[in-house]
Amino acid sequence: HQQIEIPLVVARRLQHNLHTVACRCGRVHTAARPAGVSAAPVGHGVNLQAWCVYLLVVHAIPVHRCAELVAALTGAEPSPGFVHGLIGRAAAAVARANARIRMLLTLAYVVCCDESPLRVGPKKAKKYLLVACNQLLTWYMLGGRDMATFKQFVLAEVTGVVVHDRYQIYDATNLGTRDHQLCAAHLIRDLEDCAETYPKARWPRQLQMALRGLIHAANLARQQGTDAIAAGTLAMFTRMFRGGVAVGLSEVKRVPGPAKTVTQPVGRVLLEVLRDRADDVLRFAHDLRIPPTNNQAERDLRPAKTQQKISGRLRSERHTRHRYAVRGYLSTVIKHGLDVMTVLRDALLGKLWMPPDPATA
Repeated sequence: HQQIEIPLVVARRLQHNLHTVACRCGRVHTAARPAGVSAAPVGHGVNLQAWCVYLLVVHAIPVHRCAELVAALTGAEPSPGFVHGLIGRAAAAVARANARIRMLLTLAYVVCCDESPLRVGPKKAKKYLLVACNQLLTWYMLGGRDMATFKQFVLAEVTGVVVHDRYQIYDATNLGTRDHQLCAAHLIRDLEDCAETYPKARWPRQLQMALRGLIHAANLARQQGTDAIAAGTLAMFTRMFRGGVAVGLSEVKRVPGPAKTVTQPVGRVLLEVLRDRADDVLRFAHDLRIPPTNNQAERDLRPAKTQQKISGRLRSERHTRHRYAVRGYLSTVIKHGLDVMTVLRDALLGKLWMPPDPATA
């Protein structure tokens, strides 16, 4: 019989004696502290620090519960204040790597972007957590959902294709010009609303079928190692898409009048987007390097939603920025297939792992 077991972990107290000697010239020399040993007479080691940061940031364990958990598992008794301060220390330790992650995203061929509300600061106050990411990189920013925040966000410097959910600021001209990929998953959900609103209409289902067909064809082409969707398949689903848009526009008429005072019928604005921005909707079908959805960004934002469910409102904006600076770094580490605890421990020791250039990743 085989049994997988883990050893019981008990914290040890290690004594480091720093000897001091005087040479004949009168100079006094003191031995250097080992890496990770603080100047305080008594401190907590880097392994314990890495545990705490990992529990706080990756698993959203609240500070007091983290201190209690470490005490129960190891016998060490870090104070809640010490545990809370580790997030700031870790954020400072990975700052250079985060700057590089941001730079690499501005040069990436594809960047997925999204934003999610976050309860931070005083009661009823709300911020947004913005993310820019791809399959290898993750970078977070805390701010609003306004132009001022987006000007500070990575978007203005991105040179590649931006995958997003059609939030209007992504298309703002004062943030520069670039190619877009509108999230097909959001479009399919919007078309589902149209199907419920117009139960006798065929165009919502036809458009959903066309988008799903192209997504499947793109995934199949990648699996087969080809660099394009089969020409016949691409032409068939593209005709289906354009035909569905034409039929929908003929059935759902625009209501004349100024946009500020006139509300258009359900689906009309969506159909106009599908007509006027067909290239941005179907870009993924012509370039397999581009994902059809911004699911990657939504996955990278999901830990923030989990944290809010577990811990509720975050009290400090500064510590929230620190938290997601560390989270973005560790997310990038995970995407590169590295051991999180090892990389985190090395970062706290000053041996910072830096994400490589995409060509060498």
